[in-house]
Amino acid sequence: MIELLRRFGGKFRRYMVIGPACKLIEVIFDLLTPLVIAQMIDKGIGAHDVNAVIHYGMVLGAMAVIGISFTLVCQKMAALTSQGMGTDIRGALYQHINKLSYAELDRFGTPSLITRITNDVNQVQLAVALGVRMLIRWPFLAVGSMVAALAIDLKLGMIFLICTPAIGLVFWFVMARCIPYYKQLQAKLDRIALICREGLSGARVVRAFVREDHERERFAQAADDQAHTAIAVGKLSSILNPVTFLVMNLGVCAILWVGGIQVNVGELTQGQVMAFVNYMTQTLTSIVYVANLVVVFTKASASASRINEVLNCVPSITDEGNQPVALPKPGNAAPVPALSFDHASFSFGAGAANAVNDVTLELPLGKTLGVIGGTGSGKSTLVSLISRLYDAGTGSVSVMGSDVRAWPLDQLRHVVATVPQRASLVSGTIRSNLTWRDESATDEELWAALDMAQASEFVRNKQQGLDAPVEAGGKNFSGGQRQRLTIARALVGSPQILIMDDSASALDFKTDAALRHAIRERSMRGAAEGGLPLTTVIVSQRVSTVRDADMICVLDHGSVAGLGTHDELYTTCQLYREICQSQLRREELEGQQGSATSTSTPGAACALASTCAKEGC
Repeated sequence: MIELLRRFGGKFRRYMVIGPACKLIEVIFDLLTPLVIAQMIDKGIGAHDVNAVIHYGMVLGAMAVIGISFTLVCQKMAALTSQGMGTDIRGALYQHINKLSYAELDRFGTPSLITRITNDVNQVQLAVALGVRMLIRWPFLAVGSMVAALAIDLKLGMIFLICTPAIGLVFWFVMARCIPYYKQLQAKLDRIALICREGLSGARVVRAFVREDHERERFAQAADDQAHTAIAVGKLSSILNPVTFLVMNLGVCAILWVGGIQVNVGELTQGQVMAFVNYMTQTLTSIVYVANLVVVFTKASASASRINEVLNCVPSITDEGNQPVALPKPGNAAPVPALSFDHASFSFGAGAANAVNDVTLELPLGKTLGVIGGTGSGKSTLVSLISRLYDAGTGSVSVMGSDVRAWPLDQLRHVVATVPQRASLVSGTIRSNLTWRDESATDEELWAALDMAQASEFVRNKQQGLDAPVEAGGKNFSGGQRQRLTIARALVGSPQILIMDDSASALDFKTDAALRHAIRERSMRGAAEGGLPLTTVIVSQRVSTVRDADMICVLDHGSVAGLGTHDELYTTCQLYREICQSQLRREELEGQQGSATSTSTPGAACALASTCAKEGC
């Protein structure tokens, strides 16, 4: 908590001084109130002097008005501080989370990060607000009441010295057992957030498999687990107030008993006894509130540690000190490769098996690399190394002749456009989604990207065209439409390398072939116009999608099982041949050996590419 105050409290320092100072003035009036009441009783009521009662009543009224005025100022300072710090912490958290690499995001998990940026920040805000408003009031009121009571009578003050340690002992007993529970509560809230996110985002799948009862049971178990912990800590916390008030009331009884005797013998006045009772009540009530404050601060401390864990997490991928990389010039006599893997390996965490293992390959500018393999073979992980979503553990990955670690991340991810495996759109419009890579892109450029991605037809059919609304996650579009929009988004801004991570899986074979033909034409047109040709990396499960690639990389458990053209791999790579045999018809397989014109037929991709070229589809 202290670390967060140091980091974010600087700009609110004056509020944190003015607020407690105003509260201190209010407390002073609270401490003077019992003395004024004592004078009212002794000089007014005891002496039957109405004027004295009215006089001291007016004094009490004036003190109350002044106290309330300072309280309102303190409340405003507390609100400005807590809300301001909460806003800054959320902003810093969100900004820092966006700097983390995939490795750190995988470690924390999305549900946990959402809980930290919402619930945990709320706990810290509450603690800050109460700290400004109450942290000075109750401790100062408790100590001040005790000193004032001892100044009235030392014998009655001994009752304070007995009651206060008794309450402190109860307080220590409860807090020592509550603190571990609060940390468990936050972790169990993460679990509830995870189940909610899975159940709501996968609602269609849950209903398709009739798993509603199972999901309700999962949620109920997580909620009950969290509730049991909350009840356990609630039971412990519930001891505080009853025991504290019991001690306080016993102390009041003792004061009245002893004080009554002293009044009878003339050592104390009735007003002094009442003042003593008021001070006793203020002291013990303050201790109760201090206990409640400690509960709030304990929760906030657990939340602050979780927030600091994220803020102090150093991103494993940074570009600090990296200078812009000069792109190769078109027509260079010795062109550099667009992509180069040099014995690159990567694993998810220490001790884990390599997800990518000792990959070495080189792809020239303007060529197409197809990546194919079974599920879990490391295809997506391999292409994630190109744009530094992950960093290779050993070996190196180079783009345009420079190690990706030497590139500024902004420049690298402008040169390399990635279409993720899961099509992701955000709420807004088609235009706002397409301009992520280039906010200044013109309508002409957006339509060109949509044409290339085979998405212009359904966008033109929208009444609002580019300004048609997009719901959260793109739920108002079909799977294929979402994929084509994400491909168009990647093409805006003229990238030099396009990575399509199984991003055409929802497209029919004709649209898929037309898309690849349009991308190939875009590469040739870029070279013809004197620019750099577009280099493409296509990850797919379909042989028909990768068979026309200049180079195909076959992955098996993260390792390269084969590298070459379609014809070469069919002859030399058993795994690739098995994939082909599972997807191609017998006639194609019989004509495969040495045939440069063979076609695949779950849609006949090569033939479709030619057809699309003729028909302009």
